[in-house]
Amino acid sequence: MFDSPLDFLSIAIAIVAFFVARKAMTETTLLRRRIDVFEAGAQAKLMPPLPAALDLEPTLAPSGAKAESNAPASAEAPSATHLTPPPLPPEAVLPPAVPQTAPSLEERLGTRWVVWVGGLTLALGGFFMVRYSIEQGLLGPGVRTMLGGLFALALLASGEWMRRRETVSAITPLPTANIPAILTAAGTAVAFATVYAAYALYGFLVPGTAFVLLGLVALGTLAAALLHGPALAGLGIAGAFVTPVLVSSDQPDYWALYIYLAIVTAAAFALARARLWRWLAVTTIVFAVLWALPCLDCGPSMVGPHIFHVIAGFVLAALLVVCGFMFGPPGDAGKIEPVSSGSLAAYLLAATAIVLASIHADTAMIGFGLLIAGTVFVAWRAEAATGAVAAAAAFVAIVFLEWAVRANPDMLVLPGGPLPGIAPSITDGSVSLHLISAAIFAGGFGAAGFLAQGRSISAAVPVVWAAAGVFTLLALLISLYARIAHLDRSVPFAIMAVILAAIFGAATEALTRRASRPGGAIAAALFATGTLAALALAFTFSLEKGWLTIALALMSMGTAWISMQRPIPFLRWLAAILAAIVIARVGYDPRIAGDAVGTTPVINWLLWGYGIPAVSFWAGSYFMRRRGDDAPLRMVEAAAILFTVMLAFLEIRHAVNGGDIHRISADLAEIGLQISVALALAIGLERLRLRSGSIVHNVGAVLLTVFAGLAILFGLFFIANPMLRHMDVGDSFINLLLLCYAIPAVLAWLLSYIVAAHRRAAYANTITAGALMLALAYISLEIRRLYHGPILTHGGTTDAEQYTYSIAWLLLGVALLGIGVLVNSQRARLASAVVIALTILKAFVVDMSTLTGIYRSLSFICLGLVLVAIGWLYQRILFRRNSLPRESFAPPP
Repeated sequence: MFDSPLDFLSIAIAIVAFFVARKAMTETTLLRRRIDVFEAGAQAKLMPPLPAALDLEPTLAPSGAKAESNAPASAEAPSATHLTPPPLPPEAVLPPAVPQTAPSLEERLGTRWVVWVGGLTLALGGFFMVRYSIEQGLLGPGVRTMLGGLFALALLASGEWMRRRETVSAITPLPTANIPAILTAAGTAVAFATVYAAYALYGFLVPGTAFVLLGLVALGTLAAALLHGPALAGLGIAGAFVTPVLVSSDQPDYWALYIYLAIVTAAAFALARARLWRWLAVTTIVFAVLWALPCLDCGPSMVGPHIFHVIAGFVLAALLVVCGFMFGPPGDAGKIEPVSSGSLAAYLLAATAIVLASIHADTAMIGFGLLIAGTVFVAWRAEAATGAVAAAAAFVAIVFLEWAVRANPDMLVLPGGPLPGIAPSITDGSVSLHLISAAIFAGGFGAAGFLAQGRSISAAVPVVWAAAGVFTLLALLISLYARIAHLDRSVPFAIMAVILAAIFGAATEALTRRASRPGGAIAAALFATGTLAALALAFTFSLEKGWLTIALALMSMGTAWISMQRPIPFLRWLAAILAAIVIARVGYDPRIAGDAVGTTPVINWLLWGYGIPAVSFWAGSYFMRRRGDDAPLRMVEAAAILFTVMLAFLEIRHAVNGGDIHRISADLAEIGLQISVALALAIGLERLRLRSGSIVHNVGAVLLTVFAGLAILFGLFFIANPMLRHMDVGDSFINLLLLCYAIPAVLAWLLSYIVAAHRRAAYANTITAGALMLALAYISLEIRRLYHGPILTHGGTTDAEQYTYSIAWLLLGVALLGIGVLVNSQRARLASAVVIALTILKAFVVDMSTLTGIYRSLSFICLGLVLVAIGWLYQRILFRRNSLPRESFAPPP
């Protein structure tokens, strides 16, 4: 379809110019319509006042006149029709509304579409003329290039001539398309195509000359935007930043490239400042940051020009884009402006990428430090850029944490240099430079975060400064500890953490004593949180690795306590976030201390690693509940329940499996103990939720109950059932059966009584059924143990054993009936009925077919006697008990 790249490029540029010019025409049309409305209003003011006879609508008099008219007492209030309004001055008459009629189809075609299509046709016409000359061989390459340039100049000259003619003309413009802007856009598009064709297709221009010419065309387009509107500005900035891509070279000169981009950026920022076009400033920043990407493939030796590009763009943005600073637009006091903060943050992002890509080269680190210092300086002078301070703190943390992660474990990193025989990597940045940078960053952010309090009328500005100061110091301390001490015990770093905690504590005390200022309470709470964090780090640095989890949990509790003293929503969320971090840390390694958990049951690292966080989260939830129920509180409560459950389950797993908590299979003892713990915790949460009303406690109790039910059903009755697996259950009565069946049965029975009055009857009855199943299973398995020994799968079932099952079940039913009668429990009597029904079913289905001789007779005799006794009990005791109240309240005869 296209004979050469020039065909495609020309059409593309022409189409872009067409749509850009169309957008400019739309904006111009709206502006002219507003001018028409203002002119119509001004003419309407000169109209004579309306005659009084035409004023048919009654108008109420002003309040003063009304008071005067009401002064003389009258028996009747005057009617509304008698209230004649005073004559209004001519200038007070409102002008009639100018009817806005939609333009007709003919008007649209004649004033807009024809012009837009004409501009596109002009651009395509030049392209087709050149293409025809190529096909016919009429003109050589030199002539074609010269004609293209002349055509571009003709379009530009026509656009300027028509612009000046419209300016001189006094005729009121119609809402039509802007013909001068369209001609100028078409001319710049043709000029771009002509220069590129002379360079890429015909080789008339060397790369340097083509680069300069394309840049001049782009800058000229930006200059024309001052006269013709924002559409040309967009076309010019796009062409200026795309020009280096079009003009390629085998040996790129980055210094020349970035000097050119600095000039283009300055021109674009100046135009954006003059016209207050925020979109142009944002577009320029995006293009400039994208041009920092080539540094990611370059070595440390090429860092210089890339850093120059970022610093130059940062300086230009600070001078021309940041509101309230130097030549930037005016800014509102106390308001953080997104473009001002985002422009500085974008160049900080580019500098961070250069540091990471160059493996922390010295030049990159120096440039990064200069930009951080510049951000703090600009934000200190202009509050609109305060948001960039938070971005600067985050990027400092990223750079130093990445530097710590990159460290070689066998490298000694100290200011005095490496030990003899251990040399630092030649690809890594200077250690001394990083330590000096860390000290400067810590001092700068810390001092600025404290001194910024009370300087602004807004609460957001000092809070950002305080948060940046606290976060940066903690992040730097952790990074240096990880790099130098390699996460091992380090008393010097623990001392540094204690000193930092003392500094934060002093700042908290000083801010608390000050008079109330915007953001002062939040800033004081942030410094107090930093105090707790530093103390937790000191605790971590001086002890083993596993204590980091404990320190974070204690920090969450401390933050919750501070939130009780200072009711700041941010602190509640901070406590919840710290709890989430601890959960994530445990998910990474449930042993917390790695292989150093120990083999001693209960008294091991699991007790400290899970027990202390569990206590911390329970205490934190207690503190936070005193201020209300919200999402952060629920997160902390969930963490408290989770750590309590995990402590119990992992301690059981550790004790049963000899210290191996990662064992895949589980035996009867572990399953039984976990069921007992789950039921006990469910009982505790059921009692607790009645007092707290917490949905977390409610859901936690249900989940633990469901877990216990599933473990009973699949674990005790199938997976680890001693009747199905070859295992040793132990001695008589004091054995695994008592641990795994009898104790869970009692706990389930207690749980059913607790939930009976506060949950649905079906829920409580299901738990009762589970307790009954466990009780029957325990009695049956104990009888099996008496007849077969510790291995229940050995041997067959005798008549005596079968008869013992029936007697035991019958006794259980009688015992439950007795309990139901004594405590007047309908649930116990219903359970008795279920057990006796099962006994009857066994007698007729099993005993009748398997028992022989005296055992069959005794089985049915005993069953019959018990049933008769139960009937008598219901008739003589329960019936009388139920009838006594009715007789006692009967009316006298």
